[in-house]
Amino acid sequence: MHKLVLFLCNNIGSITSPNNIGNILSDEGDIKREKKKSDKSIAGKTVDKYIQMLRNAFIFYQAGRYDVKGKQLLKTLEKNYIIDLGFRNMLLGYRDADRGHMLENVVYLELLRRDYRVYIGKVGETEVNFVAQKPNEKLYIQVTETMSGEEVRERELRPLRIIRDNYEKIVLSMDKSYISSYDGIKSINIIDFLLHKV
Repeated sequence: MHKLVLFLCNNIGSITSPNNIGNILSDEGDIKREKKKSDKSIAGKTVDKYIQMLRNAFIFYQAGRYDVKGKQLLKTLEKNYIIDLGFRNMLLGYRDADRGHMLENVVYLELLRRDYRVYIGKVGETEVNFVAQKPNEKLYIQVTETMSGEEVRERELRPLRIIRDNYEKIVLSMDKSYISSYDGIKSINIIDFLLHKV
C-alpha cells in the first residue's frame, strides 16, 4: 500500500491504470503472484481496490474522463488528485520541477470547492485539463505554469480551439500579463482565479 500511495503522489494529474500499476508491483514482488495466467489482472484488481479505499478515505479524488465531442463519460484512464499537497511533499519531498501538476491539483480542488463536477476532457487525440460542470454552466480549463513560450502556448490553446461549443474556455497560469485573451480564450492568473478576482 505504501508504494501505491507514493506512486499516486508522484503521478498526480497523470492518467493512471490500475492494471499497469499492478503489473509493476507484481513484478517487484509487492503483490503476491498467483499461479495462473490471469495473475496480472488479479494484481490490477487488487490495486484498483486499494485506490478505491484511498478515495473512500478522501485522501485522493478521482477525475473521470469526459469525451467532449461524444458528450459522454468514459470508463477508463482517470486521473487522481491528492486532498492536500502537504501530504505529497511530506512523502516525496518538495520538488520544484512538478509545479505544473501541483498547480493542476490546486485548481482541481478549488473547482470542487465551488461545487463543480470536474472531469478530464478528451478532445480527439488531445486533452483539456478540466471540464467543470454545474447544471446551467460549463467551463473548459487548461492549467500551465506559464504561457510565455510559443510552443507551450500552442500546446495549451490547441485543445480549447478544437472545441466548437460556446462555453467559456480559460487558460490559468502564473503569468501576470497584459494579454487577457487568445482568440476569445481567457488567460487568467491562477492566484486571481483562486481569490475570485476574475
